[in-house]
Amino acid sequence: MAKQNPLSKVTIVEVARKGGVSLGTVSRVINNDIHVAPETRERVSKVMQEMGYVANRQARSLRGSKTNVIGVLVPDLGTGYIGEIVHGIDAELALGQLDLMLFTTHRTASKEANYVANMGKGMVDGLLLVLPRNPADYVETLTRRNFPFVLIDHQGTGQKCPAVCASNWQGAYNATEYLIKLGHTRIGFITGSMDLGAALDRLDGYESGLRIHHIPKDPSLIYEGTFFQPDGYAGACTLMDIEDPPTAIFASNDVMAMGAMDAVRSRGLRVPEDVSVLGFDDIPQSALVRPALSTVQQPLEQMGRVATQMLLDLLLNPEKEISRIELPTQLIVRGSTSSPKDKAG
Repeated sequence: MAKQNPLSKVTIVEVARKGGVSLGTVSRVINNDIHVAPETRERVSKVMQEMGYVANRQARSLRGSKTNVIGVLVPDLGTGYIGEIVHGIDAELALGQLDLMLFTTHRTASKEANYVANMGKGMVDGLLLVLPRNPADYVETLTRRNFPFVLIDHQGTGQKCPAVCASNWQGAYNATEYLIKLGHTRIGFITGSMDLGAALDRLDGYESGLRIHHIPKDPSLIYEGTFFQPDGYAGACTLMDIEDPPTAIFASNDVMAMGAMDAVRSRGLRVPEDVSVLGFDDIPQSALVRPALSTVQQPLEQMGRVATQMLLDLLLNPEKEISRIELPTQLIVRGSTSSPKDKAG
């Protein structure tokens, strides 16, 4: 076997590139997975031998070498939304025998930019940015350096930026139309952080649903939130205090919807008999609350997996054309929504 130079550690990415196969295929060969064609196994094994590949993780941080680490930036770790996406990322990286380095930005734009700048100097081989706050500050720099990155759930950065998101507008439109067809005409809406593309798209989908069904827009029915649960509670209280309160409340994510449900109950009212509540994301907790939460399902784990696959593809093929992928959402109807009392029965 050819001896490996410890100062130029061969990575699984380089083996995959030279062998003309995916990272997953190389990983399966290394782990003696039976689901690999014999000729493929032989070819990949030969490439590993020629390149002096050794499947261990020591000494990989030596200067000038690849790290076999992917950096992941998330705004926080407080919701199932982030957890599901990171689960998908971790599963794909494990398949490729790559490690994950996780940073939380606490939704601070300057901290986000600093982390990106540091990791872009060789700390990691590529970056996954989940719900980034202000990527325009550093996307140009990363692009100029040819540093591979993919945005997850962000739409406001132009078409030359690799990104994976869900159909936020369509999901919000479908949810609003569903509430209208139940008989609701007074539908409150609690937005997410309005500096994020996902929040803007969901608000637009809600407003489009009203407009297409000829229901006048009422600004008093819209409460600006920030995707945190206390905003769901405060928003629902504000909406229920207006002169003609809503019979349904649509929150831009599930944790705010759960806050809204608490607010409805704090007024001695029932969900959904008095006020229907609907969320967005379909985090695991949404099926566990009582009543179970109707919501718009984002394929969160799949978003993490697809974004990771896209990033690893960029590592293998740096000249590959940039792509943007939008995954479909699905309305999930559970027990927190029903027809308003005057339409029931």
